[in-house]
Amino acid sequence: MNYGDGLGVVTVTYSPGETLAPFVDTLAKATTRPVQVILADNGSTDGVPEAVAASRDGVAFVPTGGNLGYGGGANRGVAALGPDVGWVLISNPDIEFSPGSVDVLIDAAARWPSGGMFGPLIREPSGEVYPSARLLPSLGRGLGHALFAVVWKSNPWTRAYRQEQAPVERAAEWLSGSCFLMRREVFDAVGGFDERYFMYFEDVDLGDRVGRAGYLNVYVPDAEVVHIGGHSTARSSDRMLREHHRSAYRYLADRHRGVLWAPFRAALKVGLSLRVRMLTRS
Repeated sequence: MNYGDGLGVVTVTYSPGETLAPFVDTLAKATTRPVQVILADNGSTDGVPEAVAASRDGVAFVPTGGNLGYGGGANRGVAALGPDVGWVLISNPDIEFSPGSVDVLIDAAARWPSGGMFGPLIREPSGEVYPSARLLPSLGRGLGHALFAVVWKSNPWTRAYRQEQAPVERAAEWLSGSCFLMRREVFDAVGGFDERYFMYFEDVDLGDRVGRAGYLNVYVPDAEVVHIGGHSTARSSDRMLREHHRSAYRYLADRHRGVLWAPFRAALKVGLSLRVRMLTRS
């Protein structure tokens, strides 16, 4: 399908509280373009998404019909955009945008004609830069990261995986799903998010499929946003730890199919289960 040059923004809401209004209000200063904003709602009970949509122009409240997870909700939100929208920005509702940041992402696309996905520099509220442009997980890096990330934060496997380096514009293997811009034609070409991922690894999987389809994932650090929710507490609950490890298994198992890889998948499942038990007990 041929799309126009319009800009759409999709955020998945689930009782977002006070973070949603600043998200929409800072977005207004992040671009000079008209914007269609879709609040893809996964079942909020706080009334905030409805109130924000009713009080601001260009913002639509779109119920998804249930708690579909991040990827499922985002897919419904993108589907609600009109055919005039050729640029889609997908973001958490607890992001605050720096002035001009979305326009900087769109400008970068002209420099990267093979780019399909573009990610900004993401800061924590403390000002610390989150390593949002990473290598894809591999067996070696994944094992080293899983074994040592908690007790030895500066281990070489984690540093390699997180690509902790000076923030320069470059191609990455995947970008944080908390905020990114995509060409809508590329989003369609890869089938959007894989909805089997309820939370975690849906962005890793998407970045991998973007790369396999022949497009680049481009990190654009001149575009800055702040993740108010913060990544440091993102996996603090026992349930979230279990979801994170379940998604990690799905990602790796999908890429190691067949009878020959069956022992690996079995060992991986056992190892991840043991790691969850260790982390939840601590």
